[in-house]
Amino acid sequence: MEPGLPQLVVLLVAAQRIAELVLAARNTRHLKDMGAVEIGAGHYPLFPLLHTAWLLALFTLVPGDAPVSWALLAVFLVLQLGRVWVIATLGPYWTTRIITLPTAPLVRGGPFRFVRHPNYLIVTGEIAVLPLAFGAWEVAVVFSLLNAALLAWRIRVEESALAPRRGTA
Repeated sequence: MEPGLPQLVVLLVAAQRIAELVLAARNTRHLKDMGAVEIGAGHYPLFPLLHTAWLLALFTLVPGDAPVSWALLAVFLVLQLGRVWVIATLGPYWTTRIITLPTAPLVRGGPFRFVRHPNYLIVTGEIAVLPLAFGAWEVAVVFSLLNAALLAWRIRVEESALAPRRGTA
């Protein structure tokens, strides 16, 4: 297989994800130093595993000369802007884990004004749109289903962790 645009895009997304993991780890350490606790640590490793497998599937299964949907790549780019908006809105509270600091205010600005879990909505879009941009509908379907199952679990855990701060416990 000759590497092409799909592989280049996957490498860029992988680099972005690695940078985000570094930022998330820093924020997690800082929050824990302030007394925050992690909830749902047992299921967390499944997320990096899913995302790594998704990127590897795209890198290896999509031919380098696959037809490109520029419109779907544009949608993916818009999703990246949404991802940056979420991270910027949460600032030092953004992590890839469920970290709760009882004294921290709940963030209700930015995309959180419109959607309770905007990052999960964005990730759901990314997992479907990027493979579809290169015609890999099978990758889109399989990883979308796996992501949906994991997110259903994670959102329940996260909602339970945030309930006391929302006054709904």
